[in-house]
Amino acid sequence: MTIPLSAYSRAIAAYEQAAHKAMQTPGASAPETPGGGFAELVRDAAADVIRTAEAGERTSIAALRGEADISQVVTAVAEAELTLQTVVAIRDRVIEAYKDIARMPM
Repeated sequence: MTIPLSAYSRAIAAYEQAAHKAMQTPGASAPETPGGGFAELVRDAAADVIRTAEAGERTSIAALRGEADISQVVTAVAEAELTLQTVVAIRDRVIEAYKDIARMPM
């Protein structure tokens, strides 16, 4: 199963829009985190995933043109696959955490 890179871009844009709306809410204040907020962390991680996937695609195209070695292709595609598996595992953990929180009594 392949996920189009545009899906990641749309997800990043949705997170940014939600964060922007949350900051516009009366009484909301900016988080006081020294390294940036959660939205920035998610955006940077998603950007890294996209860069890794694009690098794998570029290497594969270069191999089709005869400009790259098959070992380079295998390495780039394996890195992209590992990155995607990591993203899926993190997504699954976040969903499970959300479900656990939703099940908590009020």
